[in-house]
Amino acid sequence: MTNQVLEMARRSILQTLRQPALVIPPIVFPLVMMAINTGGLNAATNLPGFPADTYLDFAIAVPFMQCSLFACINAGAALARDVETGFLKRLAMTPMQRAALLIGHLGGVMVVSLISSLIYVVVGFAAGMDFEAGALGVPALLVLAMLVALAFAAIGAFVGLRSGSGETVQGFFPLFFVLLFLSSMSLPRPLIEQDWFRFIATYNPVSYLIEGIRSFIITGWDGEAIALGFGVAAVGAALAVAAASSALRTRLVRT
Repeated sequence: MTNQVLEMARRSILQTLRQPALVIPPIVFPLVMMAINTGGLNAATNLPGFPADTYLDFAIAVPFMQCSLFACINAGAALARDVETGFLKRLAMTPMQRAALLIGHLGGVMVVSLISSLIYVVVGFAAGMDFEAGALGVPALLVLAMLVALAFAAIGAFVGLRSGSGETVQGFFPLFFVLLFLSSMSLPRPLIEQDWFRFIATYNPVSYLIEGIRSFIITGWDGEAIALGFGVAAVGAALAVAAASSALRTRLVRT
């Protein structure tokens, strides 16, 4: 099974790298958005109770979430394309195990997400980011970022397998982007003045994913924020992988 997983992961990575449109946007777009927000919203650091000295330290967590959204779309679109081209039907005639196919495919997407996350960290330090968690916080942050990316990639895989349509997968991108904006992405939840916005952000699981990543940068080892971040990401990943596995079982019918 290990060889099957590695082969599917290699295929997933090569498919992505051969299409620059799947590699460049997840790296460039979040960094450009972060630069715009940092320049335009830096005055927010003057608000009483704002947790960071610079808006860069507060905003650097957002690119990791946007990277996860791209992982969702890339994973779903690739599997939908395999459904449309009949690749999965042909694969059903081989000894390939379903688990190896799904793990390998998601693993390939995770490699691209890891590269993107490393670039965000390097750019953050180069731009003067303060990192309160210290040296050990960097690998911990990357683990959390990869767990978040896995959850979203598995959601994309589920949608791609269930629909078999790349257009349907693309149609989910605006929905996930709305969830991102209706979170504590731009301001800490206690500083959101609109009651309805603060209510949605409080019950939006994306807020806790962002705050978990952000805590490594702003507050260091904040046990509550980190536990909530890892907890929400782990539950989301488990549910999404289970759903994707069920959808694959339906698609990959042996004949």
